[in-house]
Amino acid sequence: MSSQIEKRVLVVAGLGNGTGTGAATARLFSSSGYSVALIARGATNVEKIADDINKSGGHAVAFPVASYSDEDVTSAWAAIHARFPKPEYAIRAALFNASHGVWKPFLETNTQDVQDCIQTNVAAAFSFSRGAILAFKENDIDQSNGKRGALIITGATASVRGHSIMSAFAAGKFGKRALSQSLAKEFGKDNIQVAHVIIDGGILTNRAESRPAEWKANKDAHITPEGIASSYLYLVNQDRSAWTWEIDRKLPFFSFPR
Repeated sequence: MSSQIEKRVLVVAGLGNGTGTGAATARLFSSSGYSVALIARGATNVEKIADDINKSGGHAVAFPVASYSDEDVTSAWAAIHARFPKPEYAIRAALFNASHGVWKPFLETNTQDVQDCIQTNVAAAFSFSRGAILAFKENDIDQSNGKRGALIITGATASVRGHSIMSAFAAGKFGKRALSQSLAKEFGKDNIQVAHVIIDGGILTNRAESRPAEWKANKDAHITPEGIASSYLYLVNQDRSAWTWEIDRKLPFFSFPR
């Protein structure tokens, strides 16, 4: 039986500049009683996000990395375990939200572009997922939902559909989806949920400032980070009798060209 005194921890990898999905998820889980461990490149941004959460009454710790290499991701997991030791803490949820995109015509795409997309979207996701699943396997089954932990992996429209300028990007996203599906099949029997989320639309962050004003004002033309975060919390809280492997966060009337 799950300990009644353990403090739940969410680990998030991939925070961007703090206005997108990763940071919104960290804030929502923090307000729901989780401690949050934040992995991202760039110490300034990740430490600011942690400070903001702590000032709001939450508990967040920054774990900046130089890259999403296997060595750096593995080191981050080791540091997280040291900072959030059992049995006081239990890592119950993990989100891999890191991504790398290249949008070029095929004949202008080079092998380095492909390697960069595969490294972040597949190899780094593999390393992060390994750390998450090893952490979950140390947990008792949570009697409230029947699971040891939940791993969520952020995907995109390109996870299921290629496009004329997405040969490298879609290859990475297809690979990430295949990894997610394989892990869900392998570890579901161990009471570990793995879910893949397709984000089918533009996300309203401050990186979208160059978008037309009508796009930003039209709620049917974009997805909010907070809306995505609510889906992630829903997945983590799902009962084992009705786990979802994949959901598609789609705009009601608008999406990218096919």
